[in-house]
Amino acid sequence: MIIGLDVGGTHTDVVLLEKSGPVKNVKVPTDTSDLFSTVLKGFEKITEGIDPKKIKRAVLSTTLTTNAIVQSTVQTVGMIVIGGPGIDPELFKTNDHYYSVKGYIDHRGREAESIDETQIKEISRKLKKDGILHVGVVGKFSARNPSQENRVYEILNNNFEKIFLGHQISGNLNFPRRIATTYLNAAVYPIHKDFFEAVRSSLKTKGLNVPIHILKADGGTMSFESSIDYPAQTIFSGPAASVMGAIATAPDSDVIVLDIGGTTTDIAMLIDGAPVLEPLGIALGGYKTLIRSLKTKSIGIGGDSHVRVEKGEIKIGPERLGRAMAYGGPVPTTTDAIFVLNEDNSNEFEKAKIAVESIAKELKISPIDAAQKIFDKACDVILEEVEKTVRQINSQPVYTIHELLDGYKVKPTTIMVLGGPAKEFAIHLEKMSNYSVGIVHEWKVANAIGAGLARTTCEVMLFADTQHNIIAAPEENFSEPVGSHYTKNDAIMQATDLLKEKALKNGSSSEDFEVEIIEDLEFNMVRGFSTVGKNIRVKVQVKPGLIHGYDPIGA
Repeated sequence: MIIGLDVGGTHTDVVLLEKSGPVKNVKVPTDTSDLFSTVLKGFEKITEGIDPKKIKRAVLSTTLTTNAIVQSTVQTVGMIVIGGPGIDPELFKTNDHYYSVKGYIDHRGREAESIDETQIKEISRKLKKDGILHVGVVGKFSARNPSQENRVYEILNNNFEKIFLGHQISGNLNFPRRIATTYLNAAVYPIHKDFFEAVRSSLKTKGLNVPIHILKADGGTMSFESSIDYPAQTIFSGPAASVMGAIATAPDSDVIVLDIGGTTTDIAMLIDGAPVLEPLGIALGGYKTLIRSLKTKSIGIGGDSHVRVEKGEIKIGPERLGRAMAYGGPVPTTTDAIFVLNEDNSNEFEKAKIAVESIAKELKISPIDAAQKIFDKACDVILEEVEKTVRQINSQPVYTIHELLDGYKVKPTTIMVLGGPAKEFAIHLEKMSNYSVGIVHEWKVANAIGAGLARTTCEVMLFADTQHNIIAAPEENFSEPVGSHYTKNDAIMQATDLLKEKALKNGSSSEDFEVEIIEDLEFNMVRGFSTVGKNIRVKVQVKPGLIHGYDPIGA
């Protein structure tokens, strides 16, 4: 059995999955001030009456790191940046404790200027005096040669709790984004570490000594232990869970995925069952990063969005001030309008009617007309954002998690909806648009199913320089000498071996190890009129998707 758990803004969904499909699900209210207690309550409820020995793994999707960045509650960290000539690193300053230092590795990975060890030691003293515990270190071309980052690490190592090195965080050469990515990993580390230790110790207390995985922004998972070194990879894991939960029932065409929750609606796109990817990386809180992510958009419209009248017009969200008045909340919401439109004799209907009557009175119309206007408005906003998303995707090259679709333009004709109010929204969205609108199987907990069944993913980037007789994968701390006859195929084989080792370490199983080559470049190095060697660059990844052997829909 597998536990899948997704922390949403309003509810935390938990599912128990067997190979034949979902067997149990629960919802618990999300306490945004105490996510650990929320997660623990979810685990307690889903495991009632279940033999802990039958549970093989648990996968979590959490908003913890995302919220910390958005709300500016991350801890103060130090940053040491080795820039060299060119663009001034001060242009990419992330925080107050940011130091640009001497040293330079050129684009070929050769040391052009040494670091000043005295300067690094002085910065170390300043950071320690200011109470800094966590530091990021980034060099411009450290992805080609990490020696200067490693030397700074050696100087700092005994003075700080955790040091993040840019070449280990990302092998990509985008210097500004690698600075931001390294900074965010250091900044969210304390929050993620506390969460990790609390979850692990509590599950052990309850006899759940199972591998714990956490969903990443790219729709894959990594082991909880690995996440300690890459905590920023968990940013946007919530929207990724929604997309992975929709894959099993989406048709093989261009499909819009809508996860309509209590607080937000998340919008994503599938092309032939493959999610569209954000090719460069996440942008969040003013930071543009190299964190690989599915392309998603969140808007402030959900079942619990605050509904009011402003200047004679209905306004919905983006605030959520509590639950719907139908469930005892303080203000009218979209959910209250749905209750009124679905007129019945329940106690919730009576409370919802009181909520909608307050809107109807201001608009001088009947409660049923007011409810219809509220629901129409919510659907209008969602459809407008869907069209904006399609236009934005088509404004640049389209990448899926599998490939670049050169020149491709998405033309979705189908919307798949999941989330608590999916059934009601699906019917109305279809009436108001030209889309065919369907409902994701197990729509109320599909995001937790997507988290539970997501495959462990990772990637390896390897460089070879046959002129200087060396191959290196700096992120993996790997390098070795090679001969002049080393080829691109040799590099692919070597990268694949490193990838398998990394994937198994991160919690993957052999049966889910499918390799994709996502970059393979080879350039001749010329001196005068002769070729003196080759420069080879290869990137391979574990193909994203759902794990084998489990039926996500129980068909």
